[in-house]
Amino acid sequence: MDEKDKYAVIMAGGVGSRFWPVSRTAYPKQFQDMLGTGKSLLQQTFLRLNKIVPQDHIFILTNTDYVGLVTEQLPEVSGQQIIAEPAMRNTAPCILLSALKINKENPKASMIVAPSDHWIEDEEAFAEDVNKAFEACFHKDLLVTLGITPTFPNTGYGYIKYDKDSEDHIKSVEKFTEKPDYASAQSFLKEGNYLWNAGIFIWKTSFIIEQFQNHLPDMFNLFKQAWSTLNTTDEEAFLKGNYPNSESISIDYGILEKAKRVGVIEASFDWSDLGTWGSLHDQLDKDAHDNVSINARSEFIDSSNNILRTTKGKIAIIKGLNDHIVLENEDILVILPKKDEQDIKTIRNLVMGKFGENLG
Repeated sequence: MDEKDKYAVIMAGGVGSRFWPVSRTAYPKQFQDMLGTGKSLLQQTFLRLNKIVPQDHIFILTNTDYVGLVTEQLPEVSGQQIIAEPAMRNTAPCILLSALKINKENPKASMIVAPSDHWIEDEEAFAEDVNKAFEACFHKDLLVTLGITPTFPNTGYGYIKYDKDSEDHIKSVEKFTEKPDYASAQSFLKEGNYLWNAGIFIWKTSFIIEQFQNHLPDMFNLFKQAWSTLNTTDEEAFLKGNYPNSESISIDYGILEKAKRVGVIEASFDWSDLGTWGSLHDQLDKDAHDNVSINARSEFIDSSNNILRTTKGKIAIIKGLNDHIVLENEDILVILPKKDEQDIKTIRNLVMGKFGENLG
């Protein structure tokens, strides 16, 4: 497959409310240095994909409110590479829009769609898996997703069931299951032919557009009207007037669960979706008592299994605290047990209601 036919779309429009109060509506987690590396999650994702796809073929899908942040963090990206959604409509509409834009530029193009906020350690293994998917899609019409070997019965991930009798590197997908209950997740692990859905997809632009025509015809027809305006100065006006009318549905429900030719590659790299403070704790370096400190000049005394994040350079002393999340930025301090981290969204709503919407 020719390099000039490879494209990438980075999805960077979410609010990341599970990482509140660090991730805020005005400055979500994908634009933050969540791992303490000196680069934001978006910048890390861009660099990772640039090892596979030419720099000027990487598009950033984001909300109109975040165009300035994308431009600031990725000055090497042209305005044409930033696709701004005027309304949040889940993943299917923005993926269709991206596919149409890329296909108009290059009808032979294939594309990878990847979230902006994942942690991937072995980037060489990631590149190898993605290139195998690109090659497969180049030779035949196929929707490929990357699946992660499950390590425990996580109920927060989607699962992909594949044909256990297949000896091919790309397994045929039999079923998608979104966020099962614990008993179901346990049974999936016992069966041995289920993978976590990483939300990373590879396909020909022409083939995914055909799938929208077949399975989401109303959405396809809405965006088909935009064809003459795509990649022109008239595109923004069309989207502003029509994009909010699109159905709000995920690519998983709208296309992948209905399509026939779907394959999965079992990823050969370590992965985390960095969906919670607990998952972030799992990925970062720890002291002898499993404490994680981000940004702070910290001292943990008689404390274990905590994650602490403060503003840069703050001195923080933690004594007698175990299994807690401690989060501090300029105007908010949150301390809660790790087992209650699912309550962060509720706490965020409470703070917004009591002290002001701007704090969300």
